[in-house]
Amino acid sequence: MAASALAVTVAGIEFQNPVLLAAGTAAYGREVSRVIELDSLGGLVTKAVSVERRDGAPAPRVAEFEGGMINAVGLANPGAEEVRVEHLPWLAANIRRAKVLVNVVGNRTEDFAAVVSTLDGSPALAGYELNVSCPTVTAGGMEFGADAQSLRDVVTRTRAATRKPIFVKLSPTLPDIGKSAQIAADAGADGISVVNTIPGLVIDIETKKPTLGFGTGGVSGPGLLPVGVLATYRVAKAVRLPIIGVGGITKATDIVQYVIAGASLVAVGTAAMQRPRLPKQLVDDLERWCEKNGLRSLSELRGSLRWEN
Repeated sequence: MAASALAVTVAGIEFQNPVLLAAGTAAYGREVSRVIELDSLGGLVTKAVSVERRDGAPAPRVAEFEGGMINAVGLANPGAEEVRVEHLPWLAANIRRAKVLVNVVGNRTEDFAAVVSTLDGSPALAGYELNVSCPTVTAGGMEFGADAQSLRDVVTRTRAATRKPIFVKLSPTLPDIGKSAQIAADAGADGISVVNTIPGLVIDIETKKPTLGFGTGGVSGPGLLPVGVLATYRVAKAVRLPIIGVGGITKATDIVQYVIAGASLVAVGTAAMQRPRLPKQLVDDLERWCEKNGLRSLSELRGSLRWEN
């Protein structure tokens, strides 16, 4: 089967395949380039970028538990200006085929547009993912996605700051994720990314303290798969925008589930951190699965779920 059978055009961006690295997994590319074959993938989403430097949450920031991982990095990053000067030039010079989306965060609604304005001139960038749903910060993040006016304001301001595609990343804990997706769409979003991690708490029973320095954290791993697939389905019913399905992917058939639910792209996070060679393997396995099932394009399956509720 020709490699182009996995190619997909989403929000005007041509991806060679639908497999991305989720935000936080690849840092800014250079950090994982020796262990992950970045240009074999459809793209990568960088770690968060804020207006000013963020030191993030106290250590320990990551802990594993049976069935998954919990993290509270706290959106640590060097700030938009340093990313523009130090990291985006490396991406522009070294990433040839994979597309780069920058994950953007803020403490105020206007911060998102400010970050985008700072970075927008870089040839490395194909678009942005607006993180309005981070569960591991004490200010900003979650409330922007949960409050209709704040969400509308974030997207409207960012839309005015760039012509590049904007994907809005929503939380699985929203009371009506389809409605939130519609608000983002009406404000000018080009796509929706679902889902972010789920808030959780893991306790060290010997110390009787949280395993993470922040206390609570974002839960990820295989258990997040059905949550992400359901969110994808609900968003696909609510809006006609392309969807990036995120959460729990460990094998090619997980990707197929997301596509059947309505996703155009998927992003791999926890599994890629644990097994750096997995993302490339997923692409190869997905090609074989499509060939075995007689599909000329994986896109033939998109939104084909036979279920109504």
